[in-house]
Amino acid sequence: MKIPPLIIGDLKASAPIVQGAMGVRVSKAMLAAAVAKEGGIGTIASVCIGPIENSKKTEFAELNKKALKDEIIKAKSLSNGGIIAVNIMVALTDYVTLVEGAIEGGADIIVSGAGLPLSLPALTKGSNVKLAPIVSSARAARVICEKWQRSYSRLPDAFIVEGILAGGHLGFSFKDLENPQDFPLEKITAEVVNEVNEIGKKYNKHIPVIPGGGIFDGKDIAKMLKLGAGGVQMATRFVCTDECDAAQEFKQAYLDAKEEDITIIRSPVQMPGRVIRNEFVKNVVMGGKVKFECPYRCLKTCIPMQVPYCIAKVLINAVNGNLKDGFVFVGQNAYRCTEITSVKKLMQELVTETEKYL
Repeated sequence: MKIPPLIIGDLKASAPIVQGAMGVRVSKAMLAAAVAKEGGIGTIASVCIGPIENSKKTEFAELNKKALKDEIIKAKSLSNGGIIAVNIMVALTDYVTLVEGAIEGGADIIVSGAGLPLSLPALTKGSNVKLAPIVSSARAARVICEKWQRSYSRLPDAFIVEGILAGGHLGFSFKDLENPQDFPLEKITAEVVNEVNEIGKKYNKHIPVIPGGGIFDGKDIAKMLKLGAGGVQMATRFVCTDECDAAQEFKQAYLDAKEEDITIIRSPVQMPGRVIRNEFVKNVVMGGKVKFECPYRCLKTCIPMQVPYCIAKVLINAVNGNLKDGFVFVGQNAYRCTEITSVKKLMQELVTETEKYL
């Protein structure tokens, strides 16, 4: 059976695969453009995307906004008319200016999570950008739909459903993570699909649901499509590609990882995060503290005086290949990555496998 396209409003991706956003600076223009060029949806992660290392607080937001615009324009020019999305976290202190930058740069879709993006329609009014909130439950999807419809007379154009096996910061509690089998992505996806389909019928709008977190191959993709998903989101698989914007050392950490190396830590903002265990992680988990100064405060919930290290600096170190002073965010299946390949080859493999299992 031929793989169905992913349709979001007037956008059509011939391959229903959304490359998930990976920050800091792991998924930029090169990766997003390569995925979009192959018929998927490429996503740029906006968090701390600008040259902020030596910036002043007054420069932080504008540096990120300009860098985001530049990356979108670059990705659009390289993608042969492909679809480019931007991920902007609600928890960022420069959330509003990044939304402005995404619109000015010509992004096709804004994906937004790390909090409920309840005001996003107001920030994007007058533009044609599609809006795709990230949720982890049917209840969250319903809350967003009701708020947007009541306040702005509009609905989301798609929903991303991030499951408990996703990489980086997770929308689940530490208690939930002790029993991941109680939160299967299939169950959450089916619940969100049912909820969103009912809302879509009521307002005569097609709202695709796009699950992610633990999806690794064509068999996984086919399973989600059979549940009624419009497409899937995948991030981990795209790290080990030639086009990924991260340093080779970062990619090698995925290739070297064993299943037992993947662990959950408490990030400085008190959220659980899935990482590859290394010496830095061991020291932090044991209560170590890394001295730092924060001139910009990128996350609303971060209080620099009270945290053991700067999450932005640690992730910047990692993407640049300095894993002695950083760590790598990963999805649960990162240990299954065994080689560096091209985006073209990976996309062809995923589509072929999916069609086999469909």
